[in-house]
Amino acid sequence: MAEVAEVAAESGGGGDSGVGACERGVAPIKAQYRTTKERFHEYLDADKQEGACQETPTEGPAEPEAKRIRLEDGQENGKTEVAVESHERQVPKRARGQNKSRPHMKPAHYDKERLCPSLLQESATPCAFGDRCRFLHDVGRYLETKPADLGPHCVLFNTFGRCPYSMTCRFAGAHLGPEGQNLVQEEVVARCAQLPSVRNGLDRALQQQLRKRQVCFERAEQALSHLTQGPMPTIAPESTVATLTPKHSSCHVQLDNVGGDGAGQGSPVPTCGPLTDEDVVRLRPCEKKRLDISGKLYLAPLTTCGNLPFRRICKRFGADVTCGEMAMCTNLLQGQMSEWALLKRHPCEDIFGVQLEGAFPDTMTKCAELLNRTIDVDFVDINVGCPIDLVYKKGGGCALMNRSAKFQQIVRGMNEVLDVPLTVKMRTGVQERVSLAHRLLPELRNWGVALVTLHGRSREQRYTRLADWPYIEQCAKVASPMPLFGNGDILSFEDANCAMQTGVAGIMVARGALLKPWLFTEIKEQRHWDISSSERLDILRDFTHYGLEHWGSDTQGVERTRRFLLEWLSFLCRYVPVGLLERLPQRINERPPYYLGRDYLETLMASQQAADWIRISEMLLGPVPPGFVFLPKHKANAYNVLGTLNWVTCMEAATETWLRVERAASCPPPPPPPEPK
Repeated sequence: MAEVAEVAAESGGGGDSGVGACERGVAPIKAQYRTTKERFHEYLDADKQEGACQETPTEGPAEPEAKRIRLEDGQENGKTEVAVESHERQVPKRARGQNKSRPHMKPAHYDKERLCPSLLQESATPCAFGDRCRFLHDVGRYLETKPADLGPHCVLFNTFGRCPYSMTCRFAGAHLGPEGQNLVQEEVVARCAQLPSVRNGLDRALQQQLRKRQVCFERAEQALSHLTQGPMPTIAPESTVATLTPKHSSCHVQLDNVGGDGAGQGSPVPTCGPLTDEDVVRLRPCEKKRLDISGKLYLAPLTTCGNLPFRRICKRFGADVTCGEMAMCTNLLQGQMSEWALLKRHPCEDIFGVQLEGAFPDTMTKCAELLNRTIDVDFVDINVGCPIDLVYKKGGGCALMNRSAKFQQIVRGMNEVLDVPLTVKMRTGVQERVSLAHRLLPELRNWGVALVTLHGRSREQRYTRLADWPYIEQCAKVASPMPLFGNGDILSFEDANCAMQTGVAGIMVARGALLKPWLFTEIKEQRHWDISSSERLDILRDFTHYGLEHWGSDTQGVERTRRFLLEWLSFLCRYVPVGLLERLPQRINERPPYYLGRDYLETLMASQQAADWIRISEMLLGPVPPGFVFLPKHKANAYNVLGTLNWVTCMEAATETWLRVERAASCPPPPPPPEPK
């Protein structure tokens, strides 16, 4: 590796250490597995089936303009200007950020002839829209245009005993009778009826009331009035937090009469256990449920990829605490189904919380009261770390760190109306060299926050450079006795052990779980898991099964599952198997160069092309529909476009550097390395 560093330094690599930027961020793979880009794709293309080449396009769509980076002077057509010395080479800058203009096709587009939902219900209820219905009512015509089934087994039918999608299911052959009736397994249905179901769904009646603004936020208005009058007391008197009865309320609807479990006004609510007066007299701060998760493994709230099926995968591998994806409080108050879907909780998630994003005390406090009455969570988290412009420019996310007055009102207001602990996830600051977290932590402790998670990067850094764990150690001392969780660059049990030595109460795992969800098992068992390609494919298969259960087995559900699978695969390709590394462990900032795995599937999973990810999805979910297009959400991930500057170009430079070192080796050549076992 010293020779590689010397050659990389000669090739124009920058940095104080004299090591090229590309080589410094390349995973150290054993020499017998490394290869070139041409050999890598020749190996994958050699085993392609003849029909796969026609179904899966080899070249993706043109790259959106938002992804093209500005080239320096002397760079044209994606190529750098050649230096005077032949051995000097300038490495192009890697693209960062999001593909905001990427081609996105909704799953409903692939199912143009959709059958009316009234025909799928067991009860013969006529369509409420009659002739104005925009869906198809001719079952025969629908079956003629319906695509072929994707497989002989339906996950919903095998798991729950009944598939609610009936003939629209893409696996309908498994549960349709000879006359087209939907078959039911009574024993399985009876057994599943006794099991707990997914919670935190949005009730249809509550949705209508939210859209018509008929929900009264009595406790939130009282808390906000106290905030505007002066500093809030430590313990609020009972008279100021009591919920008014319907006869004394001037609002149309009380939150006490609405539930998220499908029970509307006047519906009997089944109760179990002692009778409490929490609906009349609010809990005092000392009576709140404590959040004791010190030493536990916390799965971060991951936008797009941190969905319910992925959290089930992580729970199976040992994650202790899970949190839903970031939800916008304004969208929740408007009753948007897509936003409320982010709050759903699977029965396997024993310690579960939701994360809210907002910029103003009134909306955040009202949303906290709404969730406190309608969903079942163990804690509520405030997002103070989101770096994207869409959130930051509106005053949310990282912007709250510079708006201490609004931040205080949000924390105090939400803490006043919540009966569960309130937590905060934040970054070190907004600017790279101006840290703010150590100043805010004592204030958060006084405001009543139960736990803080600190990501060791600023907003300007995004995910560049390594996380600042020495600063996290400093903040852990400042925050005491309030527990502080650390987050950043955890990809192995060695990284987790080093993080725990900083004095934090626990660690939060984010991107490391996307690269290898079995990281939780490695941390708990203190070992490196050389997982095989077949085991990794089984994990992806389980994810698709969970996705079909969560999003449905019709065309929309299948394509939505495929989309989230492809987004996850854009991270999974960065993982390098343990048996291929020269040294352990792999660092999260090290990208793999081109290498050939120990079998074809392992090589396919290492591909950085979106077309190969689509091939993996076709192994699990069948062929993609005509006109299917996919581009990763993040620019740093791979995409199927030729001649574009991205991090793949950087990996090619590292591979060429390695080849130059091999060619410059002294004669006679060294003996060939042993064949892999």
